[in-house]
Amino acid sequence: MQAIVEYYTTLPFWELIAVFTALLYVVLAAKESIWCWPAALISTVIYTAIFYDVYLWMDGLLQVYYFAMAIYGWYCWQSLAGKKALAIQQWPVSWHIKAIVLLSVLSLLVGWFMANYTPAHFPYIDAATTVFAVFATYLVAKKVLENWIYWIAIDAVSIYLYIEKQLMPTAVLFVLYVFMAIYGYIQWSKRMTMNDNALEHERDSVPSSR
Repeated sequence: MQAIVEYYTTLPFWELIAVFTALLYVVLAAKESIWCWPAALISTVIYTAIFYDVYLWMDGLLQVYYFAMAIYGWYCWQSLAGKKALAIQQWPVSWHIKAIVLLSVLSLLVGWFMANYTPAHFPYIDAATTVFAVFATYLVAKKVLENWIYWIAIDAVSIYLYIEKQLMPTAVLFVLYVFMAIYGYIQWSKRMTMNDNALEHERDSVPSSR
């Protein structure tokens, strides 16, 4: 435990900022605050530079995608003149089943490529967490409640990967992410119920025309 604390207290300045803003993004997203997206923008810019510098170019490319989704999410969550604010929503279970099947097939294809043409460790699991993370980020931008369920699964699998790679501080960070995702799901569920009740009350208060 002391080694983990020492690790985070000796991080380089910019990496520390990246970790802080990444955590801030999840906390603010769980609270349905639009300010989660500026935090995501800062984090992704810094991580893109860090990954490029250490030749983790695929991870850097993924950060570019996250940067684009942060801009898209920021736009979707804004309440502009003539634009109705985006509300938390649920997608049908059947839709998620189809998405999971499609993403699983894509993960197998990416994993096969990585297993045969790269020196990557755990290529299939690594591919799956990346593919599903790309999709889950889109769900956050669209305020789909189930995004948190995807993140719980993705982060839990990532913990196993990081433990196997002896990256204990990162594994601890992802344990924290799991709890934050659970918190996010609970908060969004409550907010969605409140919004539905408010809409129901609004409909009941409108006098019917005869």
